[in-house]
Amino acid sequence: MSTILNTNGAELEIPAIHLDASGMFYVITADWNPRITHALRDGAIDVLLKGGVKPDHIRSVAVPGTVELVNAAAVAMKSQKMDEELRSLKTEAVIVIGCVIRGDTPHFDYVCQIAADGVAELNARGEAPVIFGVLTVNNEQQALDRAGGSLGNKGSEAAAAAITMANFPHTL
Repeated sequence: MSTILNTNGAELEIPAIHLDASGMFYVITADWNPRITHALRDGAIDVLLKGGVKPDHIRSVAVPGTVELVNAAAVAMKSQKMDEELRSLKTEAVIVIGCVIRGDTPHFDYVCQIAADGVAELNARGEAPVIFGVLTVNNEQQALDRAGGSLGNKGSEAAAAAITMANFPHTL
């Protein structure tokens, strides 16, 4: 079994997807701070593949910024039900990836609050797990450290959580 470095400095085992969890995984990435968010996205997709998710069961889409992640996650879950090609596949998990770097104004607080509250609301609906892969950091170096740097890749961790949560109903 493969492992990844988590941001606590420990090795985290990549879970294998359960045979019955063969639906769609959505990776929705904010294009703001792309040097960071694209590295997080790539880490997430790599872990999904290593965990046994079929490449054609991964949809990666981009949105302008972190605020838009919540709407895109809701639309992804809804559109999956309306898309003839995907109708037979359930949404296993949605991973939202973004990076908000603190600045000199309260904008940071608003963006973080909107994203966190929105993801919590989507999760409370219970339709599919929405994994919060959003970095909220004080400076760019903290983000780089968590996007494949010295503290691992939070996108990879988010994907491991997505697989675990996709497997969860099959463990009950």
